[in-house]
Amino acid sequence: MPATDQMRGVLDQLAGFGMPPLGSLSPENARQLPTPHDAVVEYIARHTGDYATGIVLPEPEPVGRIAHRVIPGPGGDLLLRIYTPAVDTTSRDGDALLPVVVYYHGGGWVIGNLDAYDASCRALCNAAGCVVCSLAYRQAPEHKYPAAAEDAYAAYQWVLANAASLSCDARQVAVAGESAGGNLATVVCLMARDKGTPLPVYQLLIYPVCDASFDTPSYQEHAHAQPLDKEAMIWFFTQYLPSPKRGQEAYASPLRERNLAGLPATSIIAAEIDPLRSEGEAYARRLREAGVPVIYTLFPGVTHEFFGMAAVLPEAKQAIGDAADGLRMGFSGQAQVRMQQAQVALHADAAVASPEATPPTPPANTPPISMPRATPGTANTVQTDLPHSPSA
Repeated sequence: MPATDQMRGVLDQLAGFGMPPLGSLSPENARQLPTPHDAVVEYIARHTGDYATGIVLPEPEPVGRIAHRVIPGPGGDLLLRIYTPAVDTTSRDGDALLPVVVYYHGGGWVIGNLDAYDASCRALCNAAGCVVCSLAYRQAPEHKYPAAAEDAYAAYQWVLANAASLSCDARQVAVAGESAGGNLATVVCLMARDKGTPLPVYQLLIYPVCDASFDTPSYQEHAHAQPLDKEAMIWFFTQYLPSPKRGQEAYASPLRERNLAGLPATSIIAAEIDPLRSEGEAYARRLREAGVPVIYTLFPGVTHEFFGMAAVLPEAKQAIGDAADGLRMGFSGQAQVRMQQAQVALHADAAVASPEATPPTPPANTPPISMPRATPGTANTVQTDLPHSPSA
């Protein structure tokens, strides 16, 4: 389906900034470009008068506290921004340890920063009732792969070892990320499994980069999409990888990992109008085939970067709620059981779980595709514990 009216308005505003193509810029200049968040702010400023009620200026969503820590990293000191929710003393002991998410921002490992993804961290902190530690990792091309992945893993290790100093429970540590940050989040899970480190209890992957390949159905369908297109993804990987061959490695392209068994329960949130849509679905399918509980949720009519646009997009508000639900399942230790119980049969005429080709009929022992509630005024998402893909 085409972009929703509000999504279209944000995209038009982003185009109105008159930015040159990303591939024509140096990384230094690319980092100075307006962000999708800037487009949201400008869109609201220009259109507030068009709404009688219900629109709120995108002031930062308040949280209980924000602090910063400098932690050791493999290439030098790293900065963590730490979001702590306001403790609800009516439902929780004010001295109780909180769960924690280690969060990795997007930006193709090249651009993006803590401020650009501040809205996502605040929203997750409040919605999931957890501490969020957002990492400023080293960026390419000054620091090529695997620098960002090594920083991401170092930050996860630090949070595990120092959770008590954050008033957090080291037994309730999850990872999350958007786009390139979703890549880093799942790579941290792979590294933890491979190195024998305790695994995160949950991984939340929001339109993750899963493969250094540009020939999937969604790359073909959305080669010129905004705010992310095929040309930009090729540019990002060119900056990130020391050589194209390194893109075949699992810590750069997790979809190429042969064995995904043993990874934590997973939520993958996808946008329909996004060149990364196909690889996110493929990764969800591969995880499920490896025995990992997966909830894959596709949001129609929205683009890459929609998750941080809750000020204008009802789809973003629903995605944040879905993400928080998944994290709470992970923190409770009941993710696998509850994710399986959540599956319900589709009506015979219900939409399939992807705009790609219709999936094959699942084996008898495969949990059915499921569709969540369709609440008036919110996104009509499609959610699934994906069926097996056909054998090669």
